[in-house]
Parts: sequence; structure tokens; C-alpha cells
Amino acid sequence: MLHSKLPDVGLSIFSKMSHLAAQHEAVNLSQGFPSFDCDERLFELVHHHMQGGCNQYAPMTGVPELRHQIARKANLLYDSDLDADTHVNITAGATQAVFTIISTVIRPGDEVIVIDPAFDCYRPAIALQGGVVVPYSLTAPDFRVEWEQFAELMSPRTRLIILNTPHNPTGMVMNADDMTALSDLLRGTDILLLSDEVYEHMVFDGKRHESVLRYPELWERSFAVFSMGKTFHVTGWKVGYCIAPETLMREFRKVHQYNVFSVNTPVQYALADYMSDEATWRGISDMYQQKRDQFVAQLTGTNLVPLPCEGTYFILADYSALSDAPDEAYAEWLTREVGVAAIPISVFYGDRRDDRILRFCFAKTTEELNAAGRRLAKLLS
Repeated sequence: MLHSKLPDVGLSIFSKMSHLAAQHEAVNLSQGFPSFDCDERLFELVHHHMQGGCNQYAPMTGVPELRHQIARKANLLYDSDLDADTHVNITAGATQAVFTIISTVIRPGDEVIVIDPAFDCYRPAIALQGGVVVPYSLTAPDFRVEWEQFAELMSPRTRLIILNTPHNPTGMVMNADDMTALSDLLRGTDILLLSDEVYEHMVFDGKRHESVLRYPELWERSFAVFSMGKTFHVTGWKVGYCIAPETLMREFRKVHQYNVFSVNTPVQYALADYMSDEATWRGISDMYQQKRDQFVAQLTGTNLVPLPCEGTYFILADYSALSDAPDEAYAEWLTREVGVAAIPISVFYGDRRDDRILRFCFAKTTEELNAAGRRLAKLLS
């Protein structure tokens, strides 16, 4: 008899809502992926490298050309001093990087502070290593961390803190004061950081992304995770990367080589060529800010109230003026009866806290956002 290591894990809410959306022909703003294609040139580059024979295993750490472009970009953006050989490793998506970091760091009984609401892959990875989740709950509408309260969760058993900025699902972006406060808290400890920064290029209203790479005291204890899929609208290619100091990266690679070993070769070469032009990754925030503003404008006049969105391609909306129904039930109703699919926020909290808030993904075409807006305006005004 097999005893499940994840007895509480079943069908994900993302699969459930997407199935429901398809069943009812709803505009699917639930799952977090773009509905539009990447630059045609990127397709051409992948084909070029396939035709050129780049179809066997890539180096375990990633092709050197791509690691060089990643280090160059990070050094330009964050005033860092990364070495492509010792600090950068390509991964099979950001989720694999997260799993590998947790597998590298956590032993049974180690505590991991997770900021709730949290992306759904963190808790299972911690559980599989025998770690203990210690949650810190953010509250609407601004979802800020109160660092004095956060410090009360730290103990001699704390091994890892997971950051996520820009934050999925809330759209909160940590600022320089947050990073300084965290640096102060961790000074003199052996606590490590996993900094999930996959939405680094989606920060709005003139704000900047505060990567741990900017802050020497944080950098020296950090594994930072990024996503090519999120940045270049190719989530199905499953290419991400981890950046860490040499001593931490050495341990990461010991696990990575047996977890995945290598990542899609022609895509890595194509991304390296593509990233050599800075214009490919500059300006992404402006494009997504336009989509955010479009969707917020479409909610004006309804009783579905958008909450502040400083980054990511998600926006939260409070439906409490419309219904007292639990958020999962309301999300299902909205999909069936209104024709717009969203994600209930309670699924991101370990205690399933329900504040009557839904998450909408606005990484969609203008036509899809307009269709969703018409449906919401007609039935919720």
C-alpha cells in the first residue's frame, strides 16, 4: 500500500477553473499565462538552431551563451557583478528552480517562512523535504509586510524565507524600505532566502523591481529565481534560471544535475541570440501596464472593486458588494453565469482565509479583455 506524501493535494484550482471555462465558453482570466504569442523572430531563432544541429543535451549548467546574456542583463539592471559561469544556472522553468532550491536547503524539521497568499508550488515542495511551513499572512487591500510582526516568526529552526516580488497573486511590489528592513532582520543569522522574481519585468507606475541582487547583504544568502516564459510570453517552453553566490550555486547544482540535468537546447541558443538586443526585455512593463489599465477601466461602474496592482499580470478584485458567497463558489458562478473565469484567493492561503476576493489574469489579448469587460459590465453593474 502506498501512503501518499501529499495526501491533501488533489486537482488544482487552475485545472478546475480552466475546465469550467472551456465547458461554459467563458473568457478565461484564471490561469496565469499570456494568450498571445511571442515575437515571431524568437520562433525563427529556435527553428534556426534546430536546423543547425543544436538538438542534443545542453551542458548541465545551461549553454554558455545564454548564461552570459542573463548575467549581462542582471548586471545592467541591478548594478550587480555576476559571473555567468559560477552564479547562473538554467532550469526547466522557475518551478523546477524553486523545487531544487528547497530540496537543496531543507531537511526534516527545518522551518520555512512563507508569505501568504503564496504561489501553490511552495508548500508541497517544503512538505516533500519534511520541512515545516510557518505562514505570514498579508491582508487586503495593500498586502504589505509589517516587518516587526514578521520577525516574531523567526526562530532558531528557521532555515529559509521565501520572498515573491512582484507578488503573485496580490500584485504587491516590495520597495527599498522592505529590502532594507529584511536585511536588518537577517543580519547575524544563517537564514537563507529564496527570492521568486519571475515577474521582474512587470512593475508599474514608475516603480522599480527591487531584486535581492541589488542588496549585498541579501545577495550573499539568496537563491534568486527568474522565468524566460513569463518574460517572453512562452510559458510552455519551461525555461527559467537560478542566480546564486558561488557557494550556494555549487550545492544547487549537485541537486539540479539529478533532478533535471539539462534544459531544451535549441531554445536556449535562441533565447541567447534574442536577448542580445536589449529592446527585447525593456519596455515589457509598459505593455502590461496598458493591459492593467484597460482592465481596471472596464471594471469602473461595476461593483467588482479592483485592488491596487503594482506589478505582475494579475489583479485582484473584491466582490463583497455583490455576494456573500465563498470565493470558490462565487468564482464558479461567475464562470457559469457571467462567462468570465477567475481564481479564488483563498486557495493561496494555507488556512484558506476567504476575504471575498478573486484574481484575474490580464495577460490576454485586447479582444479577450474587451469581451470580459463587456460581460462583467452587463451583469455586475
